[in-house]
Amino acid sequence: MDVEVRHLRVLCSIADAGSVAQAARSLGYSQQALSAQLWRMERHFGQRLFDRTSAGVVLTAHGALIVARSRDIITRVDGINRPADLPAAAVRSLRLAATNTPLLAGTAGRMKLQLPDVATTVRSVYSSTQMVQLLDDGQLDAAIAADYPGRELQHSPAIVHRAIATEPIFVALPEGHRLHDRLEVPLSDLADETWFVTPDDGAGWPENFFGACRAAGFTPTTVHEYLGDRRQLRRMIAEGLGISPVQATFGAGDGVVVKALRGTPLWCRYVLAWKAGAIPESVIEVLFAAASSTHHDLIGKSTAFRSWATRTYKGVGV
Repeated sequence: MDVEVRHLRVLCSIADAGSVAQAARSLGYSQQALSAQLWRMERHFGQRLFDRTSAGVVLTAHGALIVARSRDIITRVDGINRPADLPAAAVRSLRLAATNTPLLAGTAGRMKLQLPDVATTVRSVYSSTQMVQLLDDGQLDAAIAADYPGRELQHSPAIVHRAIATEPIFVALPEGHRLHDRLEVPLSDLADETWFVTPDDGAGWPENFFGACRAAGFTPTTVHEYLGDRRQLRRMIAEGLGISPVQATFGAGDGVVVKALRGTPLWCRYVLAWKAGAIPESVIEVLFAAASSTHHDLIGKSTAFRSWATRTYKGVGV
C-alpha cells in the first residue's frame, strides 16, 4: 500500500484514543474498517505498531517511532493548508504545569532555548484532574498530564490533548531483594511485599495498580501512600522499607534496582493538554516537540527500559 497523510492521521488518532473502537467513532469509520486499515499499515511497516490489550491498544516501541514521525509530517501538511498563525515570537509568557514526572524540567529547558523571548513559568500539579480544571479556568496555558489505557483523560470540549508517549510501569526493589537478579518480575511474586504507592491522581491511578494486582491474584496487604521526591523514595526502598511501582525513567543505583513486570500489566500515557485557542498553535508545536524530545532522552538513559524494549521488540530502538 502507498502510505498517505490520511493513513498517518489514523495512526495518530488510534494512539491518542488508546482504542481502535474510540478512534473509529471519532473518525467516522466502522471499527471493522479501521481495524482492517491498521492491519494493512502494520503489514506495510513490517512490525506491530500497537499491542492489543483488554483495555484497548498501546504503542509498541516501533509504533511510537512511526507515530512521532507521522505527527511531524501532519503538522507540516496542516501548516501549509491553514492561514498563518500568530507567530510564537508574539507570545511573551507561558504558564506550564506537569504531573509527577521528570518531563517538566527538560521541557521547560528546551522551551527556553527554542523560544528565549517567552517567559515560561512552571508549576508542579500532581492531579491531572486539577490541571484540567486550571486550564478551563484560564490559570494555566498548557499542562503535561497523565492517563492510562482504557482511562483516557477527561475534560471539557474546550480542552485539547495530544499523546506525548506511552510507557510501561516498572517496579523498584532494594538491591538485596530476593528477585534482584531477575530480568522481569511477575507481579504475583510480589504479593507479600510492602508497597509505596502514590495517591489518587484523578486519572485512574492507583486504581489501575490495584486492578493489576487483583488480576495477578492478590490484594496488597501493606500500602504506604507516598508523594515526595524521588531521592527520598529511593532511600526508603534501598533501606528495605518497601518497593514501589515506578515510571520507566526511574533510574537504578544507590541501592535500588529497577525491573520490568512480566507481561507488562501496567502502562502510563503522558499527554500535552491546552485550551483551544488560548495560545498559538506554533507555540504548541514547539512545546510538544520539547516534551517529546525530553521523554526520548530520559528513556534513552533508562537501562531497564532499553533492556525491556530489546527483549520485547527484538532490538527495535525507541
